[in-house]
Amino acid sequence: MLSKLQDVVSQWQAADPTTPVIPALDYIAVVAEGSPGPDGKYRARMPADQIEQAITLADQMHGLVFLDVQVAWSNLQTEIPLLAPYLKLPEVELAIDPEFALQPGQKPGIVNGTFDATDINYVANYLATIVRQNNIAPKILLVHRWTEHMVTNSQDIKPLPEVQILMNMDGWSTPTKKISVYDQIIYDYPVQFSGIKLFYKNDALPPSTGLLTPAQILSLKPIPSFVEYQ
Repeated sequence: MLSKLQDVVSQWQAADPTTPVIPALDYIAVVAEGSPGPDGKYRARMPADQIEQAITLADQMHGLVFLDVQVAWSNLQTEIPLLAPYLKLPEVELAIDPEFALQPGQKPGIVNGTFDATDINYVANYLATIVRQNNIAPKILLVHRWTEHMVTNSQDIKPLPEVQILMNMDGWSTPTKKISVYDQIIYDYPVQFSGIKLFYKNDALPPSTGLLTPAQILSLKPIPSFVEYQ
């Protein structure tokens, strides 16, 4: 995996030599599941040793690690503070996934969930407090999004000096449709920074001609600050 990541880093260094490339890993620390689990919340928390292994792997690349959170029937106020010991580390960032933020009765993978601006502002303020208390660099808050409904009232999201909010277009499709969705979801609803996610398998399914190339991504407006591969 790290070898493949280094290959992608090299591709981006060649495609855009003027922009430093920082490798990163996205590790889903709280995973939405199809079964309710012991507490009926349809999510599983990954054990500490696995989270620490993800951080170690990122350190080997001199990069970052995003701890990704899928709350399912739980909530951000419960799940995010449990990750505080890791978020105090300067190389650890945070990602949240509205697709898996569900109401009781909605099952992961069946219904697409949603976060409101109030949810994202809560997380941003929580991260800002960690940054101030630990005197560390601003945190990145990555928000996955591939429909308008997944983030409501995005105009009310308030970036903070301590937190860089990054909206990541997280849908899979053909290159043409991905560009169209990026224009609709990211360009039309700007917050602060933008990203796009590429899927090695699903983005290449017929009738697709393959993944977006670095050159195509660099032609997007705004140019993504973050490019994720799965």
